[in-house]
Amino acid sequence: MTDYTDTFLKDILRRTKVVAVVGVSMNPVRPSYYVARYLSLKGYTVIPVNPGHAGTELFGQTVRASLGDISEPVDMVDIFRRSEAVPPIVDEALSTFPNLRTIWMQIGVEHPGAATKAQARGVDVVMNRCPKIEYQRLFGELRMGGFATGVISSKL
Repeated sequence: MTDYTDTFLKDILRRTKVVAVVGVSMNPVRPSYYVARYLSLKGYTVIPVNPGHAGTELFGQTVRASLGDISEPVDMVDIFRRSEAVPPIVDEALSTFPNLRTIWMQIGVEHPGAATKAQARGVDVVMNRCPKIEYQRLFGELRMGGFATGVISSKL
């Protein structure tokens, strides 16, 4: 269930414009912070979700306490929470965003039951992957880390 084609992942990353990041940290050394920051620098609108920091600002957006506090349309919900916390997040995402296209669960986060529920509603699901890493891998930006991406690029 976590074996995705490059085409599938690339399509998701290309079509996505607005990402709600659930569990984002205000601490710049935490993965949730730098993944959200990276996505915002790549042109995605990132809506941070963390009840402990609701009302503060991050990446030009007000941090929301929950997905239900977001009034604008969201294309993708990126989950930085433990696997056991996923089902209510997916339920809230499905009820809040009628046009949601993707549920993305970060590295180490998987919940097949919640994934099946989302897929039954026509939502694409990615588990145990990072959109930052996949973006870099698929669009040729991992060269600085010495990774062979398989993408030929003249960008430095």
